[in-house]
Amino acid sequence: MSDDPEADVDDHGGDADGHEAGVDGHDDHPHREEFDDDPVGHARVGAGMTVGELLETYGEAGIGAADVHEAGDVLAEMFGNDDCTVFLSLAGAMVPAGMRRIVSELIRDGYVDALVTTGANLTHDAIEAIGGKHHHGRTHDPEKSLREHDETLREEGVDRIYNVYLPQEHFAEFEGHLREEVFPALEGEGAASIADLCAELGRANAEVNEREGVAEDAGVAAAAYESDVPVYCPAVQDSVLGLQAWMYAQTADFTLDALADMTDLTDLAFDADDAGCLLVGGGVPKNFTLQTMLVTPRAYDYAVQVTIDPEATGGLSGATLEEARSWGKLETDARNASVYGDATVMLPLLVAAARERVE
Repeated sequence: MSDDPEADVDDHGGDADGHEAGVDGHDDHPHREEFDDDPVGHARVGAGMTVGELLETYGEAGIGAADVHEAGDVLAEMFGNDDCTVFLSLAGAMVPAGMRRIVSELIRDGYVDALVTTGANLTHDAIEAIGGKHHHGRTHDPEKSLREHDETLREEGVDRIYNVYLPQEHFAEFEGHLREEVFPALEGEGAASIADLCAELGRANAEVNEREGVAEDAGVAAAAYESDVPVYCPAVQDSVLGLQAWMYAQTADFTLDALADMTDLTDLAFDADDAGCLLVGGGVPKNFTLQTMLVTPRAYDYAVQVTIDPEATGGLSGATLEEARSWGKLETDARNASVYGDATVMLPLLVAAARERVE
């Protein structure tokens, strides 16, 4: 070694072997175990971009954009796999918020093999199928307190779902629809499954929609009925649909079997070559969809979740898909992605990008 202290340091500040020198002359990072040389790029937008192109450029970025890109990629692979049985879990006020057509078209176009949803979504879906409409509203009146605003709505017979309004008379029309077109078809047949109820609801929605010349599409339940896609509603009691079913059962030979759906649902999962799930929101539909795999020898190969709920509370709606893997609900090598955001914003983006790629 030279007596010159600078002789063994090259012009770039490294030693003669090419290692980077720290301020004290030592190599600070001999091996970065967690570092992958994949620099963040910058998303690009331009006039005329498709949604798929937008999500593709999200892949250059980080944080939420990277998650959305990954979710779109997983969803496209799931939709494009002809051997994949797809379960769609739909919670939250997705129908009142205007997501109804996206879901019905996914079903009609063959992207969904089973739907798990809430009685509330089925209720609002039927209201629109027979001619009712939800309306743009507001969260409050700036000249009134929030309480005064909702008291006024109560007096005027208007129900509020955040910034969506629904006239209460539509529920009376819905009750008549159930009593005249839906429940009688299940009367005297013993205990009906909830899936049977959903199928009859879809049939009746389609028939009345066509008979009355309703401008709005017949909707989600009708699309499922016409496409032979089963609809499961594990908490149907927690809705106007369930409440009306209970009231009808007081004076008619009509009842529902809450366990009857379990066999058909698990058979569908058991027979799947590959299985995937799109989880929109959390609650009962999410768990009902995921737990199906606990009684089969397999688990989900694909999973995409859209939620606004945090993981740290320990609640199911915010539970990560990685947590579901620990339960055996996802395969160890499953492709999965979670997006944290408003489903009324995220679902159309993801579906549009995935369909663009597949089609």
